[in-house]
Amino acid sequence: QVQLVESGGGQVQAGGSLRLSCAASGRASSTYNLGWFRQAPGKEREFVAAITWRGGTTYNADSVKGRFTISRDNAKNTVYLQMNSLNPEDTAVYYCAGRTASLRAFTSIDDYNYWGQGTQVTVSS
Repeated sequence: QVQLVESGGGQVQAGGSLRLSCAASGRASSTYNLGWFRQAPGKEREFVAAITWRGGTTYNADSVKGRFTISRDNAKNTVYLQMNSLNPEDTAVYYCAGRTASLRAFTSIDDYNYWGQGTQVTVSS
């Protein structure tokens, strides 16, 4: 069982930056693949970025490539999402997700077993 707690959300103007954090706790939490998803009002939850348990492989959605960077610090059991050049279309609740370790990154909601409560990101124009 792994517990995930997100932080770092907030309100920012278009063009600004935010860094989200997700602290993982529980049994062998540092060996889990982790990912970020987001859900805007009235829309389905969508994949944003993923990273393998050793951090050797990352994968970003096309909509955030070149702007968002996922990373992890296993010593701190924490995964980060650095978000730059934010625009109003990035407004959503951002969720951290976890699944058992693998050498490849996963992009589907169904691939993840554990979810955080989410953190709100609001980008104003």
